[in-house]
Amino acid sequence: MTTNDLESTGALGPHAAKLEANLAKVEELTQRLLRVMGQGRQVAPALQGPSQDLYMKAATAYMTEMMHNPAKLIEHQIEFWGKSVKHFVEAQHLLAQGKLEPPKDETPKDRRFSHELWDTNPYFNFIKQQYLMNAQAVQQAVEDIETLDEGEKQRLRYFSQQLVDMISPTNFLATNPEALALAAETEGESLVAGLENLIADLEANDGDLVVTLADKSAFRLGENLATTPGSVVFRNHMFELIQYAPSTEQVHEIPLLIFPPWINKFYIMDLKPQNSLIKWAVDQGYTVFVVSWVNPDAKYRETSMTDYVEDGYLTAIAQVKAICDVKKVNAVGYCIAGTTLSLTLALMKKRKDTSVNAATFFTTLTDFSDRGEVGVFLDDDFVDGIEHEVQEHGILDSFFMSRTFSFLRSNDLIYTPAIKSYMMGKAPPAFDLLYWNGDGTNLPAKMAVEYLRGLCQQDKFASSGFDVAGETVRLRDVTVPLFAVACETDHIAAWKSSYNGVARMGSKDKTFVLSQSGHIAGIINPPTKNKYGHYTNPEMGLTNDDWRETADFHEGSWWPRWDAWLSQKSGKQVTARTPGSDDFPVLAPAPGTYVAAKPS
Repeated sequence: MTTNDLESTGALGPHAAKLEANLAKVEELTQRLLRVMGQGRQVAPALQGPSQDLYMKAATAYMTEMMHNPAKLIEHQIEFWGKSVKHFVEAQHLLAQGKLEPPKDETPKDRRFSHELWDTNPYFNFIKQQYLMNAQAVQQAVEDIETLDEGEKQRLRYFSQQLVDMISPTNFLATNPEALALAAETEGESLVAGLENLIADLEANDGDLVVTLADKSAFRLGENLATTPGSVVFRNHMFELIQYAPSTEQVHEIPLLIFPPWINKFYIMDLKPQNSLIKWAVDQGYTVFVVSWVNPDAKYRETSMTDYVEDGYLTAIAQVKAICDVKKVNAVGYCIAGTTLSLTLALMKKRKDTSVNAATFFTTLTDFSDRGEVGVFLDDDFVDGIEHEVQEHGILDSFFMSRTFSFLRSNDLIYTPAIKSYMMGKAPPAFDLLYWNGDGTNLPAKMAVEYLRGLCQQDKFASSGFDVAGETVRLRDVTVPLFAVACETDHIAAWKSSYNGVARMGSKDKTFVLSQSGHIAGIINPPTKNKYGHYTNPEMGLTNDDWRETADFHEGSWWPRWDAWLSQKSGKQVTARTPGSDDFPVLAPAPGTYVAAKPS
């Protein structure tokens, strides 16, 4: 008897028939899903997780601890068993009394479990409490291991937490009450939509699972993203140079040249007029130039840090000087672009080139002795895997960088979006920041290895010296006046490491600002929002902890403070400069062509 036969005889009501039809769609979509899943790239084990040596060391250390201090471990095991059994008995007791309610819940608040059924439904509450107790037990077991060095302990702590987060009951349909309730309410349509979303993401990424974080159809570069008026006035194989149109009649004589990171795209600083750092700088009366880096393909295999310095930084500086007919520029470097700006400044010091008057660093690492949270991915097991990957393909594909940074905030950037999209069938939001986050770029093979080995792992710039463009440069060679901004909760460039690097630079004129919030929000923090404050302290001879302890807190954005500093370094007022001339004709309107190009 078919579904239609059942419906005609009344065996199935219209709602049940709709549910049956949706479940049939799920079966059809599953076959499509299986086909596309077989198309994904084969990721080497070295790029999937840490070496097994880490777990072997952890297991050995745990057994050693058990032999030398069994009382502590037994105490913690008994505590865990006691909590778990007590909770089970209490739940059973309430059920035996006919009470469909959960027992007392003393587990910590966790926003993953914000739906009311996690607190009111005895089944889901039991699962939640047991999961959180188990999670706490795993964390305690890691902390009980005392014979690992701090780096190994940090990695074990991080990767064990990843496993704990991955098996959260929220991540599975059968144990997610919000997703189940929606499936029932929509008669299975949410499951169909979720499976369609999953398949669409896989098909859009050639079988690789990359969760879509934002509605890609909602944004167009130059239309509702990166709309500050300007023009491309120079282009080479490494970058396009954008000059922005003035909004004031007069501007400072010394132009401002901004180097964004080439791990992502520059328009994070120009998402919309209300929070555009680029527009704000133009409105303060600066002639603003921004480098828009090429998104490299395998032809850039041999492109090195030296190429970025000479064909990128030094070329851009020379072009801006020529366009504005000035002898000096002020430069800004963000993240890895700040690190490379430091290398460039040190090289210029060696060459007696005084073209940069003052420098600004946003969330920049130059001392990698403490690599922060991202350091868990910088041991040899991962870096060896990356080196093998780029030797084979010529680039480090944006897929790997995006995945790495997402796993630093996996609940926010992987699991929660996946639950909403794949389990609940919801469309991704029209959120400009998340759209930018998903618009990644590749890294050239040689440059990636030089950066990871020479800077991140060996910390050469802060120690023995880093070789670039025929010179060996060191942190102390950075001697121009500088203004550095780090972010308090930055998970990519830890503020303490950023401070340590600035403290070791040779400049006698240093300003260090610690902004509240993280790697993006702490920088893209317009004064009109009055959202995040910042800390200042002129004493740069202190340890990072002492600097923070004795710093002054200021409400609101650091942007006006930077403007006050920068304006003093930017010379007299001159007539505003309009992009385009006989010598430097307009090649394209901003935001240019490189920012939208996809590697072949």
